[in-house]
Amino acid sequence: MISFRKCVFIAFVIISGLFLLHASHANPVVINAETDSHHQRSEEIQSEEVLESTPVTAKLVPEQPKTLRDRLKYHFPYSVAAKFPGYIWQTWKYTPASGKFDPTLRPLEASWTEYHPGFVHQVIDDESALYFLRYLYASFPEIIEAYNAMPLPVLKADFFRYLILYARGGIYSDIDTFVIRPATEWIPSSFDRSTIGLVVGIEADPDRVDWAKWYSRRIQFCQWTIQSKPGHPILRDVIATITEETMRMKGDGPLTKSKMDRSIVEFTGPAVWTDAIFRYFNDPVYFPSEDGKLRNISATHFTGMTKQKQMGDIVVLPITSFSPGVQQMGSEELDSEMAFVQHQFSGSWKSSEDRRIGKW
Repeated sequence: MISFRKCVFIAFVIISGLFLLHASHANPVVINAETDSHHQRSEEIQSEEVLESTPVTAKLVPEQPKTLRDRLKYHFPYSVAAKFPGYIWQTWKYTPASGKFDPTLRPLEASWTEYHPGFVHQVIDDESALYFLRYLYASFPEIIEAYNAMPLPVLKADFFRYLILYARGGIYSDIDTFVIRPATEWIPSSFDRSTIGLVVGIEADPDRVDWAKWYSRRIQFCQWTIQSKPGHPILRDVIATITEETMRMKGDGPLTKSKMDRSIVEFTGPAVWTDAIFRYFNDPVYFPSEDGKLRNISATHFTGMTKQKQMGDIVVLPITSFSPGVQQMGSEELDSEMAFVQHQFSGSWKSSEDRRIGKW
């Protein structure tokens, strides 16, 4: 018979053997785990070294736009399929909430709210305009510098309309305009609004030999009332042109009225606006020619218009639409179905010479 001590000894040997057997199977797992971890870390280090040694040009970093036009295009993308924003922008020395607001302008300003319920209608005074631009164009110090360098309020007012429409879209109209028909009726129902990004009216259509005595261009587009979607290329072009011309004239010193080498209408007014529109019409990027020849869209395409005309993504309105009742150049009276906005021409900051508008 086996004694108790021998039983205890045999049990101890068996337990010890089982423990050693378990340890022999467990240790390789631990070792392999450490080896795998070390191998994984080695791969990570190698990957980091490869990335660090890769040239910057090969890392597919997108190239940032450099020119003013390209930067504007990058920051304010244009979508013709988008809806026209429900904004109405106007500028004046004071807002309607101010006691200094001219009471004769009140019914004109109020007509925009009355005919456009649901739109956001803002009258921006001179001081607030700069804050708007600093916010919207914080990435464009040259634009802010150009705006501040302009020596006349009319120049800033002209520049502001292009800038606010480019960034926000909607309708800009001078404070001395009166609504006859709402903007919802400016574009015929037969036109597809998703193909339209800009609505402009003809200001002048002087079909006579001496037209240059009265106007700067044979066909002159109106810029006292404009409707646009944000980011339109024409607005981008005119903003860049005005900025570049301002900085050129500014040179090494302050820009003064006597230092300006062009008139108001050529600098920021309807002349530079009209030129930008015709450049757009004749740009093969936007209007490619089927036969490969350069387009030649000129005044002859718009003279004598009596109805709306769509050219690409632009709707051009006849002279009656924004200049009814002027009794010249084929303009019809205020009761015409094509009369949309009446301009009172009460802007004392623009002389008739500045506007290049004269009586025949």
